[in-house]
Amino acid sequence: MDLRGLKIFIEVAELKSFTRAAERMGYSQPTISFQIRQLEQELGVPLFDRIGHTVSLTDAGRDALHYAQKICNLSQEMTLDARRSRETIGEVRIGMADSLCSPLIARGFGTFREKYPGISLNVFAAGTGELFRMLDHNEVDMICTMDSHVYDSAYVIASEETIGAHFVVSARNGLAHRENVTIDEIIRQPFLLTEKGMSYRRMMDELLADRALEVRPVLETARADLICGLVEENMGVSFLPDYVTEEAVRAGRLKRLQVDGFRVTVWKQLLYRREKWVSPQMKALIGHLAEIGLQAQNG
Repeated sequence: MDLRGLKIFIEVAELKSFTRAAERMGYSQPTISFQIRQLEQELGVPLFDRIGHTVSLTDAGRDALHYAQKICNLSQEMTLDARRSRETIGEVRIGMADSLCSPLIARGFGTFREKYPGISLNVFAAGTGELFRMLDHNEVDMICTMDSHVYDSAYVIASEETIGAHFVVSARNGLAHRENVTIDEIIRQPFLLTEKGMSYRRMMDELLADRALEVRPVLETARADLICGLVEENMGVSFLPDYVTEEAVRAGRLKRLQVDGFRVTVWKQLLYRREKWVSPQMKALIGHLAEIGLQAQNG
């Protein structure tokens, strides 16, 4: 049983004529007759009463017509859905570190929308652990982390780049005019930091712990932009990734400190599950995010 035979059967039933069905479908009448006989043999029942030049459905034929129409409709729906899935239309769910939302989504959203008007984005901000939980439970299609380098065979790394991170102070702070400072001098300053355990904050804390040191911030918030603004006002020192502070550093409002023996390298990685089907809309977003990488913004 094939779709062509079912479509021929439907046409003959609707037109009540083998001849007219052949004309409409562009087949010869013998081809139409052969297809109907083949379908009747396969089902084991006559589908039409052929009396003189008239053709009418048998009771079995009426039942078969109902199923044939359903099968052909489902086939058409499947074809349309498959065609839509090949187009860049649909939703992409992406999880990322909160501080990445502005540089990767907000700043490039207009360009992305202009290029892919059929794609909608659903963005979830979370810490690294929660991002991987969401990815593993298919609550998001992909994640963009900013943490230590992750390699696991369960994930595909769609793109990655390293990001510098530094202690920063206001240009008005006394440490701003020093070529090099020690970590002991820095930790005596009031600290404004992102939440404990969050990516680069955690990496900083771990390096300090290796030296038996610890800081107690006067402010903790997930808002890296808020921290950056307060540091500019000389309210304290912070430890932030370079892309967050780049504009203020270039404008001379902030100064990155060079600290002897203290270096943190943060990795930005875009990942998805290896078994995940990468839809056209996912491919479009992956390409877009790679194109507007953070290093490109800072250059």
